[in-house]
Amino acid sequence: MSRPHPATFSIVARDPKTKDLGVAVESKFVAVGSVVPWAQSGVGAVATQSYANPAYAPKALALMRRGIAPKDVVKRLVEKDKDAGQRQVGLVDARGRAAAFTGKECFDWAGHVVGKGYAIQGNILAGEDVIKSMARAYESTDGDLPVRLLAALSAGQRAGGDRRGQQSASLLIVREDGGYGGFNDRWVDVRVDDHPAPIEELIRIFNIYDVTLLSRDDPKDVVELTRDVVREIQSGLARLGFYEGPTSGKFDTKTKAAFKAWVEVNNYENKLRRDGKLWGSVYRAFRAALGSRS
Repeated sequence: MSRPHPATFSIVARDPKTKDLGVAVESKFVAVGSVVPWAQSGVGAVATQSYANPAYAPKALALMRRGIAPKDVVKRLVEKDKDAGQRQVGLVDARGRAAAFTGKECFDWAGHVVGKGYAIQGNILAGEDVIKSMARAYESTDGDLPVRLLAALSAGQRAGGDRRGQQSASLLIVREDGGYGGFNDRWVDVRVDDHPAPIEELIRIFNIYDVTLLSRDDPKDVVELTRDVVREIQSGLARLGFYEGPTSGKFDTKTKAAFKAWVEVNNYENKLRRDGKLWGSVYRAFRAALGSRS
């Protein structure tokens, strides 16, 4: 029986500083995050695509867990697969070793590039420049793994992306005990299953996820609680229904309590500071909430 073909471009990568492992992917295919990305902290990350064989991923992770190099893992995956010509896969392990495979029967344009600590692969693309642009963006972007993976996806789309169009995207990053409450390794797991601009929507959702759950703020991205900022907060809290009082510019007990209530309603407790400053991410989220009410 024939099945849909997830025309896809993806990147698997390891952050040498944090040891995080991740996959970012976009496709003209519904819910690509349910098929392509796989990762396990301390082991590796896998993207299995084209006429994807999801069984590749657990097998690849099991082999990398044993210390087998990704290039040898790829050989083992394809050597016994009668449909290997239609497969595409990218791997990176916990040491940053990467490898990729593109079967000769994958639909044009199809190919991959392997760099230091990452592999990028795609099929049914506008052309080779898609993966080249992704590699340039990944290598030249400052920031941690989420920032660099999202930059790579955006660059791939700007270069033409999937020539059939866009539909879904996903970002998966694993870190030991990095999941909610420290109970698993899914540090970042966000998806867009069906959207006309899935990468932009993925970035929007990630930014909400970031301010809600992650502790990754830039120490330089801090807002001082000056009188003008506090007046803005008091006025905004009043508009949002959290504050009744003067716009004095003083971050007094009543203002603190109102702001804390807004933070808690929006699940931003993880980003609440107690040193007379705000994380820039929280300040921007507050302003965005006001914008949505205008």
